[in-house]
Amino acid sequence: MAYSEEIIARAEARLKQAQEAHQTQRDTLRREIYKKIPRTGEIDRLLRQTAPKILAASLRKGLDGQAALAALRRENLALQDEQAALLAQGGYAPDALDLLPYCPLCNDRGWRGPQMCGCLKTLCQQEQIKSLSSLLNLGEQSFETFRLDYYDREIWPDLKRSPREHMERVLTICRNYAEHFGTVAQKNLFLTGKPGLGKTFLSACMARVVSEKGWSVVYDTAANIFSRFETRKFARDAEEIRQAEADARRYLTCDLLILDDLGSEFTTPFVQAALYEVINTRLVEGKHTVISSNLDMNSLRQRYTPQVASRLEGEYHTLPFVGQDIRLLKKQRG
Repeated sequence: MAYSEEIIARAEARLKQAQEAHQTQRDTLRREIYKKIPRTGEIDRLLRQTAPKILAASLRKGLDGQAALAALRRENLALQDEQAALLAQGGYAPDALDLLPYCPLCNDRGWRGPQMCGCLKTLCQQEQIKSLSSLLNLGEQSFETFRLDYYDREIWPDLKRSPREHMERVLTICRNYAEHFGTVAQKNLFLTGKPGLGKTFLSACMARVVSEKGWSVVYDTAANIFSRFETRKFARDAEEIRQAEADARRYLTCDLLILDDLGSEFTTPFVQAALYEVINTRLVEGKHTVISSNLDMNSLRQRYTPQVASRLEGEYHTLPFVGQDIRLLKKQRG
């Protein structure tokens, strides 16, 4: 999961807060038990005192050392049994006085070797959704709220079906892509059509569902993406370059990249090269990509290099968006 450094940092900060709250809760419980059952506190102190004695006995040679060690172990077990009985009588769990970590799987490290632990991964997912929500208004955008009634029921001769019927099919494909992400045969979608037909809306729906399933998702406009690649190459400030490199790495390695509004950027030879790098690298790595554009495939062929156009035509499933501008229809309907 290629989460950004910022998302991981925010998730780790929240994990630390949760760990501190957990320990505070355990300390409060321990003080409560000591007050209610003073003998449990005495036993804890005795157990702490036996630890160095056991260590000393284990280092002592001969039968005398072995006998002392056995005696100390019996004493230790007897104290533990007494404490467990007192806790049970008081209605407490057997481990109520133990120094338990917030996450026993990673012992509060957040990582299990090189793999991110579930405790941290869950928080990364939540932080990622927060970031996407600030960009895409995910609170309102969902497959369930996609309004098909804005699309005409009259059959269009070129389509041989109505815009409503066509967009029902587009909705089904986008929903299936998101809900079965990682298993659908088609990894890449190209959403094309005039402004105001729902491309960004359905992109947001896919972003939310895929993100909620635990995959790393990056949504950004073409102009912003190419700007970060430009900064990576031409900036002089070391920190600025580092941040741009991190952003570029996310664009190339995240599980799902949603590149919005392709064609709105100022196209230069550098942008052509950056676009090819994004598309080709993600294809080679088997990553999923959704690209939306107001341009159709013919316009893309004229605007971008043959290498880019070839990959979009050959490796992306094209979904044309048709109908009338929904923004204008909403305004007319009041």
